[in-house]
Amino acid sequence: MDNNNTEITKTNEAAAPEPAKKVNIISDFVEIVESTLITIFVIVMIFTYLLHPVNIVGGSMKPTLNKNSEEWNENSQNDKILMNTVFTDVKYGDILIIDNNRSYLLDESNNVRPNDQAVLFTDECLIKRVIAVGGQTLELRDGSVYVDGEKLDEPYVMKGAMTYDEGAFGDQYPITIPEGYYFVMGDNRQNSSDSRHADIGLIKKDQIYGKAIVRFSPIKNFHILINSWKESAND
Repeated sequence: MDNNNTEITKTNEAAAPEPAKKVNIISDFVEIVESTLITIFVIVMIFTYLLHPVNIVGGSMKPTLNKNSEEWNENSQNDKILMNTVFTDVKYGDILIIDNNRSYLLDESNNVRPNDQAVLFTDECLIKRVIAVGGQTLELRDGSVYVDGEKLDEPYVMKGAMTYDEGAFGDQYPITIPEGYYFVMGDNRQNSSDSRHADIGLIKKDQIYGKAIVRFSPIKNFHILINSWKESAND
């Protein structure tokens, strides 16, 4: 009898680890689910508050963006970018996504005045490159751009394109950009509505949605857009 009790005890002891294994499996599963949910939450927060995908329409930023697409061909594959909505400064060369909800020009004393006659394209955003910031002097002369008296080297501009005013500032050049405003242009200078046009004019800081940071589609054309002003996209 004692021998049988001994065998039963040994058998029970051998079976004891099974519940512990089940507990470990459940615990591991819960950890995996928890980690997955946290990861999804972080990704959602990033794309909600930091990064936003933008579909580029039109050819005003060629050749940097939509280099191979034809805007009149609805089947062409447009570039898609991510814009960063949280930034501390705006500087020369940044590519901005802009709300065209207001147009600002300059009066004879170089003071900002709203252009109440502007035809605003509020149903779509603008995407342009910063050429001059507050405090800088800008001049368009002989098809080129001068900032603070120096001619800009612009490798990003569409090959062969010349830069002329389109009616916004006319004979006011050179103009000094007021603090808190920006002069922006598209890289495709002869096919871009930008600060040279009275309907757009200077861009106020609170009109900026974000900065373009990367082109992620088409994936074969993946490219970091930060500091793209140093590069030529004409090759």
